[in-house]
Amino acid sequence: MTSLFDPLQVGKLHLPNRIVMAPLTRNRAPEAIPTPMMAEYYAQRASAGLLITEATAITAEGQGYADVPGLYGTEQLDGWRAVTAAVHERQGRIAVQLWHVGRVSHVDLQPDGQLPVAPSAVAAHTKTYVIKDGVGKFVPTSEPRALEATELPRIVHDYRHAARHAMSTCGFDGVEVHGANGYLLDQFLKTSSNRRRDDYGGTIENRARLLLEVMRAVVGEVGGGRTGVRLSPVTPANDVQDDDPQPLFEYVVRELAPLGLAYLHIIEGATGGPREIPDRPFDYKALRDAYRSAGGKGAWMVNNGYDKAMAEQALAAGAADLVAFGKPFISNPDLVERLRRGAALNEWDKTTFYGGGAKGYIDYPALQAA
Repeated sequence: MTSLFDPLQVGKLHLPNRIVMAPLTRNRAPEAIPTPMMAEYYAQRASAGLLITEATAITAEGQGYADVPGLYGTEQLDGWRAVTAAVHERQGRIAVQLWHVGRVSHVDLQPDGQLPVAPSAVAAHTKTYVIKDGVGKFVPTSEPRALEATELPRIVHDYRHAARHAMSTCGFDGVEVHGANGYLLDQFLKTSSNRRRDDYGGTIENRARLLLEVMRAVVGEVGGGRTGVRLSPVTPANDVQDDDPQPLFEYVVRELAPLGLAYLHIIEGATGGPREIPDRPFDYKALRDAYRSAGGKGAWMVNNGYDKAMAEQALAAGAADLVAFGKPFISNPDLVERLRRGAALNEWDKTTFYGGGAKGYIDYPALQAA
């Protein structure tokens, strides 16, 4: 029976186990620059089969929260190179999550105080994190402006450019395109946030166009075997929803199938919340079947609220190839070993999730050697 601790070839990556560290925003990168403390944080967790970084903005325009990292300037690239070096020194594998927040931003976080961009000029009823006079606080997002169709090739180029530097400059082992949780690419996919009447709005094919253009560009740059994508069919995160998500996402995965991706990262239910949403039923098996029937061979990664027993059951049933764990990795740098031994997990401190220093970040204890 397949175990969490069995190795797996995922595209061009050989993973020693099926346990993935999910992306976890921690707001500890002032001026979007990864720090030596971040290098230690990721290195501590290098026993995961794969580390996926916190969401990382591909441009200054793509930035949506204070003190989250970027991947667009020399200092940011140098900071990430130190992170990957620290992870590789401990024999880990790390992929960067490529992020454009779209409308989930604030003018104080945008270059020259410009409006955030979006598929349509529809505000997100959610909040973002800004720092004013040295004090961090959550504030409502700003009203966005709709992207012109002529700007969309630039967005695609920005993803391609970030992917290239992630691999060639920073030394990442792979990239994950963030197409989930109500950020830009997900905003284009979903009917509540996309009210366009051009080739990027209306039909399923049109709403999926930008995501697929981005994916083809990134794969063309770094290869499908080092590329993943994260999708969240029904999460209400950041005020998005789709009128009929099942056919939308089955279309998306069928179109992704020929790209030879390393993996698809699927959030089941509401991100960080219930795995089933009563008014938003979704058939994840049908989604996986649509991908496989179209020839998709990438690993199927599941996410949201998994513990060891649930993860092992999903692997045994063939419902997953990889399982991503989020919050347990915050407080358990040695989560893989704890799961292997059946050891108790450290409890996390919610007050240190976002921002701050070493406390609640790199000071959680590991198990003593067996």
